[in-house]
Amino acid sequence: MNRAKKLDEIVYGMSSVLDVPLTLKMRAGIKEGKTIAKQVIEQVKKWGDRVALITLHPRSREQRYTKLADWDYVEECARAALPIPLFGSGDILSFEEANLRRAQSSVSGLMIARGALIKPWIFTEIKEQRHWDISSSERMDILRKYVHYGLDHWGSDTEGVERTRRFFLEWLSFLHRYIPVGLLEVLPQKINERPPPYYGRDDLETLMSSPFCADWIKISEMLLGPTPEGFSFLPKHKANAYAAGAT
Repeated sequence: MNRAKKLDEIVYGMSSVLDVPLTLKMRAGIKEGKTIAKQVIEQVKKWGDRVALITLHPRSREQRYTKLADWDYVEECARAALPIPLFGSGDILSFEEANLRRAQSSVSGLMIARGALIKPWIFTEIKEQRHWDISSSERMDILRKYVHYGLDHWGSDTEGVERTRRFFLEWLSFLHRYIPVGLLEVLPQKINERPPPYYGRDDLETLMSSPFCADWIKISEMLLGPTPEGFSFLPKHKANAYAAGAT
């Protein structure tokens, strides 16, 4: 973001060879407390129609998830970006939050990232404007479909199974953070609030809520069979504000 010439070369090169619109996603900045996205957007506007859309995640690279997304800055950048459409991204885990961000800002749309990893059915909730109290068996069906896609892509041999397992476990490191709607006293769940340990309405729901890698591995074995001897797993993407126990 702070290398204007390099960014210019990348955008010029990609837009010259692509036969589809080029979009640009950026953070608020690199260093915490120093936002530079607005300056980058001003640079982008000088390129004319080479960039069709901008997406802004209003956190710095250093900040990670230690603070809430700054939607005031999203609004500032959305206005500065015109006429280029800008999508906002950050801390959306419910249809209410999606509605709020669309209503209170000038963004042209939303990008949902972490929220979709924690709750992939969020798009159904937004479309239907409701909270879905999805059952553990319905969630298991989603996991089963994911595994099927992985094996179809990487193959069902040992290498394909284990590569699928690795990506599956990385996903579970987010997915376990979901709290079932039927167990919440106050809706909606907030993405940066750590839930207390709880018992689900059945054993599978309880297992799916576990923050421990050993339990994620157990779920993987339910769908992919036993792990190889000596297998271990630690998630790559542990949010600073949401560190969980491992082993």
